[in-house]
Amino acid sequence: MRRAARRLAALAGAGLMLMALPGNARAAGTTRTAAPTYSNVTAIGTHNAYDKSKYTYFAQALDSGASLLELDVYVDTITKRWRVSHSNPWGDDNNCENAKTPGDLYSKARDQDLGSCLDNIAAWHQLHPDHRPIVFKVEMKVGFYGKGGLGPDQFDALVASKLGNIVYKPSDLLGSTYPTLDAAAKANAWPSRDALKGKVMFELIPGTVEMKNPFDHYWTDQEYGEHLRDLYAAGNISRAEAFPAVLGAASGDPRTSRYDASIRPWFVFFDGDAATYVNNGYDTSWYDTGHYILIMTGADGVSPAISSTNPTDAEVASRLSLLASRHASLITSDWSAKSPSVLSSVTARG
Repeated sequence: MRRAARRLAALAGAGLMLMALPGNARAAGTTRTAAPTYSNVTAIGTHNAYDKSKYTYFAQALDSGASLLELDVYVDTITKRWRVSHSNPWGDDNNCENAKTPGDLYSKARDQDLGSCLDNIAAWHQLHPDHRPIVFKVEMKVGFYGKGGLGPDQFDALVASKLGNIVYKPSDLLGSTYPTLDAAAKANAWPSRDALKGKVMFELIPGTVEMKNPFDHYWTDQEYGEHLRDLYAAGNISRAEAFPAVLGAASGDPRTSRYDASIRPWFVFFDGDAATYVNNGYDTSWYDTGHYILIMTGADGVSPAISSTNPTDAEVASRLSLLASRHASLITSDWSAKSPSVLSSVTARG
């Protein structure tokens, strides 16, 4: 099947997508392929969606149509709180409100902690129960702090208490069939995007501060990967709420050189700079073949570069098409100024 024939129409917020079929079968009207799984499509996300300069309220980021929204989180080791901020580890600086009900959204005090951001998501979900699937990319700026009660167990408990069964979790991908996330991904056990309506996912990446700390050699990705491995071994994998991601564009399987063999199969999210993948000519078909979720960041920076804040609709559509052909699952940039009809665009991957 030719790539052009497989391209999905960009749909504004719709989860119902049909693969284009070869001309004769389509004309006959008698044959349709199965709905593509979540790993077979490419969508758009927004970098640092908690930033007040992008959206006045986090609920507006949820309204944006974007399929990925990013949150930066610091563990405050003094107050034992999960701070949401770009650069202040001791305070909150964000558009999340003190709002727990739909009626409170778009009006309450901002600069709240992660728990309130989750409250906003829950309240917004009540207004839009059939919303598109949304990945919340959480950068753990300084990593976890398990000894202080801010570790993976506590993160999972917080998410579960706020969002309950709207979270699509690692155990959902495993089902009762697969022993690791890698095995489930390779079998393309992902549901369709339509089946994930009303669901959210959490992706965890190590933070910029954590990675620059010469005394920190136990980063978020490794810690949460071991967390998944150990929960599964103990029969408690349903407690896990997030997918750890391998951070950084690389050629080949980056898990091999970074992790112990016991946790490599617990990574099915990959996250790296779009320009590095594309401009360096990395073969990214490997991610598509394995049905892994590949997030390409800084989509605007791929040559030829386009605006990082407000490109034209045509430029966004072209960039989405280009990076879909390079096997991205989600592409991100600072395109918060674009309309929901643009940010909700979805196309075929590969």
